[in-house]
This record gives sequence, structure tokens and C-alpha cells, in this order.
Amino acid sequence: MKLERILPYSHTLMEKAASNGDIVVDGTVGNGNDTVFLAKLVGPTGQVYGFDIQKEAIERTKKRLQEEQLTDNVELFQAGHENIKKYIPKHFHGHVKGAIFNLGYLPKGDHRVITKPETTIQALEQLLDIMAVEGIIVFVVYHGHPGGDVEKEALVDYVKNIDQQKAHVLCYQFLNQRNNPPFIIAVEKRR
Repeated sequence: MKLERILPYSHTLMEKAASNGDIVVDGTVGNGNDTVFLAKLVGPTGQVYGFDIQKEAIERTKKRLQEEQLTDNVELFQAGHENIKKYIPKHFHGHVKGAIFNLGYLPKGDHRVITKPETTIQALEQLLDIMAVEGIIVFVVYHGHPGGDVEKEALVDYVKNIDQQKAHVLCYQFLNQRNNPPFIIAVEKRR
């Protein structure tokens, strides 16, 4: 297949947004896959801020980072991503280059604990406020679970109404796959 699958494409977008020495955010650290990717992307002079409400996710991610020897440039918070602006130091506001979210539930975790549209949209608003121009926010939207469609619809409705002078919004999805395949919403800050 020549078309990029969803997860690899989410990383391609992050590679376009951030590089060595940059500030990035993992809004849902989960099992640590994106956190490790981001830590490698920004290197030892960059900084990753990771958020998750579940202690289990923070512990799994810490373990992955230790295994990869990537603990020096990552700060993890057991807090909701709607608190991003509160936890990222003010001197980095205006300098965040990328952020990634995997919406839904923690794989191999409690499927009743899911991301919520209100907090996801709050995180998006805060990131648009503190990101650098041309910074990119990537949402990988998993919606095939109870509550997933509610978040999907709220997020899609919200991003459709972002002023095009403020941000570009992209939707990347495969239209002929069955069983509620995940898709990407990417938001690039313009001003």
C-alpha cells in the first residue's frame, strides 16, 4: 500500500512540525508509543510534555522511556490534557511546535475511561493559544467504542468552525474500511 496508514501518517505530520530542540506535547500518553517517538524526534535538547489521567498509563510510559533511555527530556503529568496551559511553563508559550492525541481509551486498560469532547476541545483551544505559528496538532480519532461517536462529532463540528485565518484543518481518513476505522484531524496554526 502506498497510502500511509493512520498511525504512520500521524508521525509524518509530527515530523513536519517539530525537530531537534523543539517543544512538543503528547496529550494522551497511553502506552508511551507516541511519547517515545516525540522524545526521539526532538532529541536531548528538546522537551516533551505528556499528559494522561490514568496512573497506569503514566507508569507504562515511564517504563517505556526508561527502556529507551529517554527520560531526560520528557516530563509526564497525571493530569487531564485540558490542563496543558497550566503545566507547560509560560516561557515556552508561543514555542510549542507539535502535539499529538490518541482519542478513545487506553489499550489493555479500562475501556470505560475514555477521552471526552469537552476536555479535548479545551486542550485544542489552549494549544492554539500557546503554539508557534505553523505548529501542528494531530488527533487520531478512535470512535468505535461507547462515547466515541459523541467525541468525534463534537470535535469535527468544532474544527470545521475554526476561522481559516487562524488555522488550517485537515481530515485524513480511509472511506471504505469497515468497523469504525480511526482517522486523523490535523490543525496547523496560522497566526
